[in-house]
Amino acid sequence: MNISISTQFKRLFLFCVLLSFLQSCNQQKAESEQKQASRDDAFQGKIALDVRDSKPDWGPYTPKSAPEGAPNILFILYDDTGLAAWSPYGGRINMPTMDRLAANGLTYTQWHTTALCSPTRSTILTGRNHHLNGMAAITEAADGYPGANGRVPADCTPFAQILRDNGWSTFWVGKNHNVPENDVAPGGSRASWPTQNGWDRFY
Repeated sequence: MNISISTQFKRLFLFCVLLSFLQSCNQQKAESEQKQASRDDAFQGKIALDVRDSKPDWGPYTPKSAPEGAPNILFILYDDTGLAAWSPYGGRINMPTMDRLAANGLTYTQWHTTALCSPTRSTILTGRNHHLNGMAAITEAADGYPGANGRVPADCTPFAQILRDNGWSTFWVGKNHNVPENDVAPGGSRASWPTQNGWDRFY
């Protein structure tokens, strides 16, 4: 009697396994057909019996273009300077836009800054506070504590990434001091390199 029950149990178990397998296969087939139908619907070309009557669709693979009339955007960041160097405050560096602002009473004489390149650059690149960017100091001084790990998190999107996603071409020329020290080597991670953060080219 025990042998019979054991045999029946095994058969029932095998039947359940087989049923689950068939159900899984049907589900995968349905999902595959649904994906194929979605791809077919997205295709904007034409497939005919004669290749001469067919028309390809390169739309999904064509890079985006910036909108008509989109402006060129130029950021210039330079080290080791201060208010005394700029024309609105008596300096010799001509700053016409800041001159116009100052003439209307806006002089930007009070703000807080780390006076360090990496934190300042990360703030310009993302529009976020340097502690949110993990850049409390230069990358060599990263200490592994919150806000000071030397790595800009993924949710602090650089403006270059947004521009590139919308069709702009982007180019970074000059100093980059926002890559973790151990990632500067050829064998290091590229995640923090400019070309992985919205820049088409970097020199």
